[in-house]
Amino acid sequence: MKVKRLKLENMYIAFICLIGVLLFVQHLNPEVDDLSNWVLIYTLVGAILLLNHFNIIIPLSGNTLSMDSSIYLAGLFLFGLKIPLLALVISSIVFLLIRFQLAWWKHLFNFANYSLMLICTYYTFIFTGGTVGGTNIQNILPYALSLSVYFILNVVIMWFYFYLAQKPSLKTIIRTAFQKQLLQEVFTSYLCTLVLSLVLTILISQQPIFGIFLFLTLAIMLSFAFRNFFNLYKEEEAKAKRDFLTGLYNHGYFKLRLDEMLSENLPHSFCVALIDLDDFKKYNDANGHIQGDELLTFFGSFMVEKTNGLPYIAARYGGEEFGLILPNTTMREAYAFLNKIRKEINDTYFKGVEHSPLGCISFSAGIVEYENGTYSSSELLTKADKALYFAKSQGKNIIKEYREDQVYQQDCQYAKEIDALEQQLQIFLSKDVYTYQHSKRVFSYATEMSDRLKLSSDERRSLILGALIHDIGKLEIPRDIINKKGKLDPHEWDMMKKHVIYGKEIISSIKKYDELLPLIELHHERYDGKGYPYGLREKNIPKLARILCVIDSFDAMTTERPYQKTKSFAEGIQELRACSGQQFDPEFVEPFVEMIEENYMVKKTKIVNQ
Repeated sequence: MKVKRLKLENMYIAFICLIGVLLFVQHLNPEVDDLSNWVLIYTLVGAILLLNHFNIIIPLSGNTLSMDSSIYLAGLFLFGLKIPLLALVISSIVFLLIRFQLAWWKHLFNFANYSLMLICTYYTFIFTGGTVGGTNIQNILPYALSLSVYFILNVVIMWFYFYLAQKPSLKTIIRTAFQKQLLQEVFTSYLCTLVLSLVLTILISQQPIFGIFLFLTLAIMLSFAFRNFFNLYKEEEAKAKRDFLTGLYNHGYFKLRLDEMLSENLPHSFCVALIDLDDFKKYNDANGHIQGDELLTFFGSFMVEKTNGLPYIAARYGGEEFGLILPNTTMREAYAFLNKIRKEINDTYFKGVEHSPLGCISFSAGIVEYENGTYSSSELLTKADKALYFAKSQGKNIIKEYREDQVYQQDCQYAKEIDALEQQLQIFLSKDVYTYQHSKRVFSYATEMSDRLKLSSDERRSLILGALIHDIGKLEIPRDIINKKGKLDPHEWDMMKKHVIYGKEIISSIKKYDELLPLIELHHERYDGKGYPYGLREKNIPKLARILCVIDSFDAMTTERPYQKTKSFAEGIQELRACSGQQFDPEFVEPFVEMIEENYMVKKTKIVNQ
């Protein structure tokens, strides 16, 4: 299809070039009797070259209007075809020499286009009663009609060229053709060229050389004035798009670009992410609002740096919340990119963050991928916000993707029981936020794993609830042991291992959760019998506890902490397989690995390697 379109485009270019050149040869009369006419021709050529350099920039789009058409039309009205055609061929040769980087066929196409327009315009002027020579009020109608033909030919010839080159949809053509701004620009160009060509006609008819000089002076002054006005407009437009504090785009521009992308009906997918700085209010309260603004400015600079050179649109969405549009990006690529920069900002020190709950700058994010049938930007942002809220509820410093089948806590069939158990976990937020986050991630993994395995309804409930509450016994472990950064001493390790017993004692007081006790007490038993607290082995360990052991160990291996290197998902998978049959039941290692690879890893994507 692409080859066929290219062939049609080449045939069209060849056709226009052939017709234009043939008409030019047929009408060209190189004999010029009077030397003063050659002076006039070269003066016109110089004017054409200057006007192609000092063109007028049209606000607001930035399109340019070259006033060389006024030169050609004025020459046509005063001298007929000979002088404008000679000026055209000489100026085309000069452009070929000075713009040698441009392909030769483009020079020829442009020359043929002008030839067609000038010849057709001339005959329109004559056939509608126009008289070549000095200005005449009776020529107003022929002037207007001939100029209309000039513009219509130009628009049609170039429109077909761009249509064959880009092949836009009919909907895009109609929408573009009837844009208010485009219609205003076409009308402005038409009117300017008409007025300026008539002005130049009057000037040349009175004083040919001096008239052209005055016209060039006027045109160059207009060019500078419009250029300065356009630059000023662009500066103000850039300021209007930007958030003054962070330097990122602002909320209004973010929504505008998102709406535009939805209206463009893009063939490629794109993603939208909402990012929220964790515990920003606490940072503000502890360090003051001025320091809080400096943190926002720092994070804005960080986002600018990380999106530099990428087609991403980063914006301050409001307060400590930021938005990101990722064109031509899948959900997995967006996740990989955000997770990469999340770890980088974790490892980047900023004054005062050591007193934050996580001890570093962190953010949570929700990602949604555009799908056909999405009604509006509000629908996308609502989904991204829901995924962000889910990331926050999972303990923060997490990236979550929106999925229709995602088990959001409020949608889960065990929502009431999860809410009740989470009240117990809330204590971790003040004592050990990492255990809270770990429990939430293990809960999320267990929910997905329970869908993959052939578990009964009761087993699924037990695994999900047990995963959420499995480390509840750590509430009884002293804070200095829980938060110790170095290796635990033997007596400290003995104390830490008792958390499974403490957890069993805490939950055993709630009779309806008796079936969760094996998961809480035995999730550190090993398949080879070298675990604790009882040294059980193989099938003597309950099935759900063996499943939870795989999930719990993987998350512990891959849990990221600021300023510390941890295992990647690939390294964690390698460790699971290496310990399969020893620490882990081989029956559950591969299903879990498949789930991680399918849902959490991106292979060989451009984003990961950046």
